[in-house]
Amino acid sequence: MHEYQRLSNLGTYFGIHSTMLTPSETKQLYPLINETDMFGSLYSTTDGTIDPSNWVAALVKGAKMNGGKVFVNTSVSAINTITENGVKRVTSVVTTNGHEIKTSKVINCGGVWASEISALVGTGLPLCAMKHAYVLTEKIKGISTMPNVRDHDASVYFKVQGESMQIGGYEKNPAFWDKVLHDFAFSLFELDWNCFSTHIDGAVNRLPIIGSVGIQSTICGPESFTPDHKALLGEVPGVRGFYVGCGFNSNGIMLAGGCGRELAKWVINDIPDLDMFSFDIKRFHPMFYNDKQWIKETSHESYAKNYAIAFSCDEPMSGRNRRLDPFHQQLVDRKCVFQSRHGWERPGWFATKAYVKDPIVMPYDYYGQYGVDEHWNYGYKLIIWGENTFQWTHSHVLVAEEVNSCRDFVAVFDQSYFGKFYLEGPDTLKAMDWICTNNVRKPDNTTIYTTMCNANGKVMCDLTVTKLSDECFYITAGGGTATHDFDWISKQIEKNNFNCKLTDYTENYGMLSVQGPNSLKLLQDMIDEDKDIVSLDNFPFSTCKDITIDGHKVKCIRLTFVGEMGYELHIPKESCAYVYDKLMQKGHAYHLANGGYRAIDSMSCEKGYKHWHEDLRMDDTPFEAGLGWNCKFNTDIDFLGKEALKDQKLNGIKRKLVCFTLDEHVPLHCRETIWLEDKCVGYIRRGDFGHTIGKVIGWGYVEHPNGEKITNKWLQEVKFTIQTYNKQKIPATVHIKPVFDPNGDRIKGI
Repeated sequence: MHEYQRLSNLGTYFGIHSTMLTPSETKQLYPLINETDMFGSLYSTTDGTIDPSNWVAALVKGAKMNGGKVFVNTSVSAINTITENGVKRVTSVVTTNGHEIKTSKVINCGGVWASEISALVGTGLPLCAMKHAYVLTEKIKGISTMPNVRDHDASVYFKVQGESMQIGGYEKNPAFWDKVLHDFAFSLFELDWNCFSTHIDGAVNRLPIIGSVGIQSTICGPESFTPDHKALLGEVPGVRGFYVGCGFNSNGIMLAGGCGRELAKWVINDIPDLDMFSFDIKRFHPMFYNDKQWIKETSHESYAKNYAIAFSCDEPMSGRNRRLDPFHQQLVDRKCVFQSRHGWERPGWFATKAYVKDPIVMPYDYYGQYGVDEHWNYGYKLIIWGENTFQWTHSHVLVAEEVNSCRDFVAVFDQSYFGKFYLEGPDTLKAMDWICTNNVRKPDNTTIYTTMCNANGKVMCDLTVTKLSDECFYITAGGGTATHDFDWISKQIEKNNFNCKLTDYTENYGMLSVQGPNSLKLLQDMIDEDKDIVSLDNFPFSTCKDITIDGHKVKCIRLTFVGEMGYELHIPKESCAYVYDKLMQKGHAYHLANGGYRAIDSMSCEKGYKHWHEDLRMDDTPFEAGLGWNCKFNTDIDFLGKEALKDQKLNGIKRKLVCFTLDEHVPLHCRETIWLEDKCVGYIRRGDFGHTIGKVIGWGYVEHPNGEKITNKWLQEVKFTIQTYNKQKIPATVHIKPVFDPNGDRIKGI
């Protein structure tokens, strides 16, 4: 019910009306339903159904009326490409009847055959084919006016189809279609009742009348599913002009309108209008596009959990231990609870208490299906289940200890999954001038935090760049967005014919972030050089030095993402294990502790540091996100997005990212709505508990209810509330500056 309440709250902001109903109210609305085991329901008044064939016919008619051409019974035999300056581009499409269509852009909407089409340009896709089914009942009197029903606990749905009922669901043992037949289009499979029968008990329980009516027909066809149950959209990395619009996970009609519109804009303008990163194929690393085992595991789990509650701290059991950084085993030995991000195992938090079970990640067991033995008493799974709550998680106290260790002494965070790129060549500085909003014309060995915007002034990346020379920059990007960021930078270099090359060195380096008041003393105790070279005076914030630790070369950047004096150690992978052991050995005297990303998230939330795709997205501008200082308007250097941002700076903003603290001790899980009296003016993009300040923190974009400009003065004059999952509106305090160390004294070592 908490999840339904959250969905209802969020729908308010987007104009989607819904109502929470009691069991008796549900029964009154839907007399055929069994309400005896229900706590309640969520009723969406604007939900409905559409006839697929009529819908497709209408789209085809509309396309033809606007100059589109449709060719039936026409297969593609080849997609021609050309490679220039190391970049592969689409040039034409060849059909089986011998026609060649000259084009620079192709959209692959091939469904379960999409991988076959992608192979024509030498790439794969992270999707797999399954046999997905539903049954259609005989006529049921009075059903035609009833709403559609989804019973998430039973993983079954009921959809009205005329005077009959369509019944389907998501079972734990879906049938894979491993050998996709080229000529199977518009054909059906025989229904496998061994797979489908699991839905019947749940269906009869929720609508008892189902048990007394016959089955009119069964429909079992091929459907494509993806590793996270979201569609694949956008341009495929490595092949310019080759786009995908596939992998819709049986949600094709539901998602078609919005996805089709944004994909069309993507193709025409190179970018969509909305934040589509959750659907962008670049959310997956290309190494997984042809990894059949990884695709099968992750797609199975996403399918089986399609109707499961989306808890903010949940982690997958499938597709694990694929990308391991050089410190992995050392962190395993210290009872690290890992998270899965972009295929990497990254540290979430450390299970240091004796009562916590062993958090080792085991091979995927397919929930005991397909003859695979299910892991019983599986420590990692039990730990994650303990995190799946809308209350405070089991690890809440442990994360607090990691935060306190960092704030009071020193902590080390393994951030090796970050993307690490080198940009080199004669036009490197020229390229960085154009792509980066911040001024990168700094002395060598200076590190600059910068955003990268599109022509509309919207933020496509936020990352750090270290200027090693005019012809060489070292770039570090968030691990989850590394493929996206690498592609964006590469594309701008190609479009502007800059004479420089971007190279991915992510796998070549490990990265340890040493943060806290004792970080300087620990670093000085580690290095071979004289301690004075890394003193506060000789090693200013946002600069880089090459150091050695027992002969091992390390690139050290004085930087922080948690608001403490600290250092990033970028270490060649062959030296990582040694440096980590040395760090732990020396760190004992300084009360060094290991920390994970849960602690990083809490501390960065206190400092207001941004997470791209959370509180900073491709539909936000630097000014709206409070990053206007990041734009080099005090120079005459041109940059991508400058004109759009100049207009916004002149005219003001009508939405702004705002930091709130709640007056009550209630967890925020994101997407809670923000209210100004009786008007919904935004929703929480990012929420966490600030362990240092002892308060719940939420970040969200606020719009003026009258469409006026947003100013700090107005924000401080009005009173906001945050509506949580139980419909309770909790008073919230606005903070213009970071809630922790607003002047940055701790970063300076003061």
